[in-house]
Amino acid sequence: MVHEVIIIGSGPAGYTAAIYAARAELKPLMFAGLQPGGQLMLTSEVENWPGEADGVMGPDLMEKLKKQALRFNTDIRQEEIAKVDFSKRPFTVTTSAGVEHQAKSVIISTGASAKWLNVPGEKELQGKGVSACATCDGFFFRGKEVVVVGGGDSAMEEATFLTRFATKVTLIHRSEAFRASRIMLERAQKNPKISFVMNTVIDHILGEEKVTGVRLKNVVTGELSEMTADGVFAAIGHAPNTGIFKDFLKLDEKQYIVTEPGSTKTNVEGVFAAGDVADHYYRQAITAAGTGCMAALDAERWLAAQE
Repeated sequence: MVHEVIIIGSGPAGYTAAIYAARAELKPLMFAGLQPGGQLMLTSEVENWPGEADGVMGPDLMEKLKKQALRFNTDIRQEEIAKVDFSKRPFTVTTSAGVEHQAKSVIISTGASAKWLNVPGEKELQGKGVSACATCDGFFFRGKEVVVVGGGDSAMEEATFLTRFATKVTLIHRSEAFRASRIMLERAQKNPKISFVMNTVIDHILGEEKVTGVRLKNVVTGELSEMTADGVFAAIGHAPNTGIFKDFLKLDEKQYIVTEPGSTKTNVEGVFAAGDVADHYYRQAITAAGTGCMAALDAERWLAAQE
C-alpha cells in the first residue's frame, strides 16, 4: 500500500498537519515516536495557547490535539522511524522494528530537543522549576530568583527576558569566555537584575517537589558551594532531530531542515518540514502548529498537481 502522506513526528506541528491532511481525505499515517507529544510533554502549564483562557497543561494540550487528529481518522502509531529513502518515489520510511512503509508525500515534524545539563535532579524536576524555555515558563517565576546556564546568545536572551518576571537572575557559565555576540553580552551585563558566576557548572539541582537551589562546582578550584534558586533554565542550545534525513535533505549550519521561504517545501519534491525541526528562531507551540497547517496544505496541493 502506498499512502498519500506519512507524517513523521508528533507535537503541535505533526498533530496539526494530521488534522488538516485527514480533513482533506488524505488518510495520513502518523509515526508519533515512542514518546509522542514533543517538548510540550515536559512543560507544565501553557498560558499562551490561543483559546485556552485559563491555561492548559502541556500534556493535556497534546492529548487534545491527538484526539482531534483521531476524530478525522488519522492512523497514529507509537513507533519510531529509523531510516528513510527519499531518493525515489514512492518514498520509503522504515520503523525501528524494520517494517517499511511507502508514501507519495512525507511531512517531517520531528522537532528539536533541548540540550540538557545531565546532572542529578534535572530530570526529576523538569516542569517543577527546571526548564529550557524562558518564553514558555518565565511567567511562573514572577517575584522569584532563577538561574540560567549558558554562554551564548540564547543564554543572554533568556536571562534578559527572565528579568521581566524574576527579582534576580544568576547566569552561570563554565568559562570566562563567552560565545555570545558583544551586543547581547553587553545588554545582559548592563541589566541590574543579572549577575554572573564564571568558571562554574551546576553539579546538582536541589529540591524534592520543586527546585529549591543548586550545588555549584568551580571548574578551576573544584570548590563546591550551594545557591538558593526557585528555577533553573538550561540555555545551552537545541539540537534538531534530523539525523535520519541528512543524506537526502538540505540542512543549515545548525542542522535544521532548510525550507523554501514562505512554504514548508524542502529540496526534495514531495517532502515537507514543519515545526521546530525547521525553525531555530521562534520555537513556539503556536508557530509549530501554524507550519503544520502549511505543510498539510502544501502536501495536498502538491499531490493534486501530480495527479
